[in-house]
Amino acid sequence: MTPKPLENDFSDADIEVSAPKTHAVGIEGVYHSMEPAIKQMGLARTAKLMTKINHKDGFDCMSCAWPDPDHRKTAEFCENGAKAVTWEATPLKVERSFWQEHSISSLEDKTEYWLGMQGRLIEPVYKAKGSDHYEPISWDDAYAVVAKHLNELADPNEAAFYTSGRASNEAAFVYQLLARVLGTNNLPDCSNMCHESTGTAMLHTVGIGKSTVSYKDFGEADLIIVMGQNPGTNHPRMLTALHEAKQHGARIVAVNPLPEAGLIGYKDPQSVKGYLGKATQIADQFLKIRSGGDMALLQAISKRVLEAEAEYPGEVLDHDFIERHCDGFDAFAEHMAKVDEREVERATGLSTTEIDELADHYLSSERVIICWAMGITQHRKGVDTIREIINLLLLRGNIGKPGAGASPIRGHSNVQGDRTMGVWEQMPDSFLDALGKEFNFEPPRDHGVDAVHGIRALDEGKIKVWMSLGGNLLGAISDTHLAESAMRKTALSVQLSTKLNRSHVVTGEEALILPVLGRTEVDEQASGPQYITVEDSVCAVHASHGQVAPISDQMRSETAIVAGIAHATFGDRHGIDWPAMIRNYDVIRDHISRVVPGCESYNEKTRTRDGFVLPNGPRDSRTFPTETGKARITVNELEHVECPPGRLILQTVRSHDQFNTTIYSLNDRYRGIKKGRYVVFVHPDDITDLGLTDGQTVDIFSEWKDQPDRVLRGFRVVAFPTARGCAAAYFPEANVLIPLDNTALESNTPVSKAVVVRLEPSATPAGVGRPVTV
Repeated sequence: MTPKPLENDFSDADIEVSAPKTHAVGIEGVYHSMEPAIKQMGLARTAKLMTKINHKDGFDCMSCAWPDPDHRKTAEFCENGAKAVTWEATPLKVERSFWQEHSISSLEDKTEYWLGMQGRLIEPVYKAKGSDHYEPISWDDAYAVVAKHLNELADPNEAAFYTSGRASNEAAFVYQLLARVLGTNNLPDCSNMCHESTGTAMLHTVGIGKSTVSYKDFGEADLIIVMGQNPGTNHPRMLTALHEAKQHGARIVAVNPLPEAGLIGYKDPQSVKGYLGKATQIADQFLKIRSGGDMALLQAISKRVLEAEAEYPGEVLDHDFIERHCDGFDAFAEHMAKVDEREVERATGLSTTEIDELADHYLSSERVIICWAMGITQHRKGVDTIREIINLLLLRGNIGKPGAGASPIRGHSNVQGDRTMGVWEQMPDSFLDALGKEFNFEPPRDHGVDAVHGIRALDEGKIKVWMSLGGNLLGAISDTHLAESAMRKTALSVQLSTKLNRSHVVTGEEALILPVLGRTEVDEQASGPQYITVEDSVCAVHASHGQVAPISDQMRSETAIVAGIAHATFGDRHGIDWPAMIRNYDVIRDHISRVVPGCESYNEKTRTRDGFVLPNGPRDSRTFPTETGKARITVNELEHVECPPGRLILQTVRSHDQFNTTIYSLNDRYRGIKKGRYVVFVHPDDITDLGLTDGQTVDIFSEWKDQPDRVLRGFRVVAFPTARGCAAAYFPEANVLIPLDNTALESNTPVSKAVVVRLEPSATPAGVGRPVTV
C-alpha cells in the first residue's frame, strides 16, 4: 500500500495521559520499530534496510552516534534508528503539485510533524523575490542563483554556512573548503547548540574535545555514571552496552531531574528473557537532581574523595598519575575544602545520604566512566560542570586506562566527524595551514560566527546569504520568534534537505530547497557507486554504503551539491578541481588524508571492514595536548540556578518518538503521553503549591533579567515525578521561551535546561487548537 501524506494538522484535543513506564524496549519496542516501517515502506524494503543498518557492509544509522560493537547482531538498530530509516526511506514524495497548491505563507502555521510527514523532497525548487510560492528549477539554474549571490557579496563574511550533524565527512570537508575559499570562517553547526560546552571544557582540561573511552571500555568498567542523559530515547543502543556492563558486574548511577524509563529498567529485545522475563534494573542508584545542580554534586563528591585521602593517606588518590600527568591539584584541593554542604543541598535537592552513597560507589571502584549529554551542556555553567567531571576522573586516574574515562554522548550521527573535517568557526591555525597548502590559497584566520552569533548577525543585517547543509536551524535554535524574524532579513536562504521542516517556510527574500540523497540510498556518480564515511562517539571512522535506489533521479548527494555550488561560484580558481570531487569521492578522501590530522591513508583505512580509530592522546598514551602539556585539574566557582518563589526551572526535552526537531509521531510512550505534545511536566506537590490542578491548561511565561517575558499559551499540566521545583516541556515547541542571549559561559550554547518560568491559568481550553506565543 502506498503511504499518503498527512492531510490534517493536529491539536491536543484527543490527548491521552497515563502513568510513565518503568522500563524500556522489550516487545513493545520491537513492535513500534517494525509496525511503522512495514506500513510506510513495505515488507521487502523494510527487510533490506533493517538488515543492513549499522553493518560493516551496510549504511550508518542517520540517528544517534552511538558506536558499534565489534560483533554485530542481525538487528543492529534501535527503535529510533528504525524510525529514522522509515522517515528517510519512505517512498512518499512531495510532488510538484504540492508547491502549486501550497503557498509559503500557508505553510507557516503547520507543525514540524505535519511538514515532515509530507514525504521526500524530490526536485530543486526556488522562491523568487516577492513570490509566495516555490517553483521547480533546474540544478544548473539553482547553482547559478547561489553563485551570483556569493560572488556579489561586499564581504565574504556576509555569508554563513550552517551544518547538521548528519552530513558525511566527505560533504563536510568540501563544505568547509567552499566557505574558506570564499573567504569566511562563518561555519556554525548543530554542535554549537548541544555539545559545544563539552568541546570547550575538554580542550582546556585534557586537550581534545572528544570521548576518552572506546566501546569495549563499557564492558570493563566498575562504575558508570550517567548524567543529564536519556539513553532510552535519545540513543537506545546504549542500553545494550549498559546491560552488558551490568552482567559483567558494573554498577550504574543515573543523575537526572526526570526518572527516565531506560535508566530504570531494560528488556533486551534480542533475547527471549527480554520478552518473557522481568526487566533488568539498570540504575543501582537514581539521583533525582534539581536542574542545574550537577556542578555542586560533582564538587561534593570530589570533596569526599579528598577527605577519604586525608583519612587514609596514599590509599585513595592516584598520586603517581596526578604527579606525572596533571597540574593544578593543590589549588583545587584548597578550593574543595571550602565547599559548603548546605549550598550543595540547596543546589542539588539531594540529601547528604544520597551524596554519600554516590561517593562510596566512586571510592570503591577502580575503573569509572562518566557519561553526559544535553542535561549537562545546556546550562550557564555547563563548561565548568564538565571541568568538574574531568576533575573527579583525574583524582583517581580514571582517564587513559581500560574501563575508565570521560564519555560525552553525541546526539547526531556525524556531528563529531563534521568537526574533525573542519566544520568549526574556530579551527586552529595548524588545520588552516594544511588546508591552504593543499589547495594553494590563504584561508581566513578571523573566527567566524557560531549558531547564536549567526542569528544575531542575521538580525543586524550583517549576513546576506545563509546556507544550511541539512538540519533545521530555526527549529533547533533558541528564541524562535527572533530567529525567524532574523532569517527573513537575508537576501538568500538555501536548504539542502531530505524532507520539509520549519526552515523551509521561513525564508530570505529568495530561497532554494535542494533535495539530497539519504544514507539509505545508492549514490551513483561517474566513477560508479560511492561510499561516504562517518565518525562515531568514540572516534571510530568507518564507511557507509547506500542500499536502495533513490526515489527520484532529480535528487543529488550532499557532496555533489556542495561541490557543484563551489564550481559554479569559483570555476577553476586556485586550481581546485571541484568536478573531480563529484566524479569520485576518493579525490576528496585523498585531500582529507593530507589535511586532517590522524587521517593519513584515509582511502585505504576506510576501505577496511572495521574502518579505523582516530588517535586520542588522553586515551591512548595519557598524553594531554593542553597549554601546559598536562591534564588540568581546575578551580571552578560554584553557581546554581536561583529560582524565585512561585517559579519553576524548566528544561526542554525530546519525546520518545522524536529525533532532534524531527517528530515521528505524537506519542511519548515512556512518559505516558499519547496523541499530544503541548504539555508541561510538573511534580504533583509543585502543582498543588502553585494552586493548579493536574490536567489544567496554563500559559508558560519565561523570565530572564530585565527582558520582557516570553509566553507560550495553552499547555496542559501533567503531574510527573520530576525533581521538586523543576518542570519539562518538549523541544522545539518550548524554544520560544529561551532568550537568544541566555547562553552558557565560554561555549555560547543556549541554556535550554534551566529556564525560569511561571505558570498561570490559561484562557485557552485544553486541547483547543495549538498554543499561541506572543
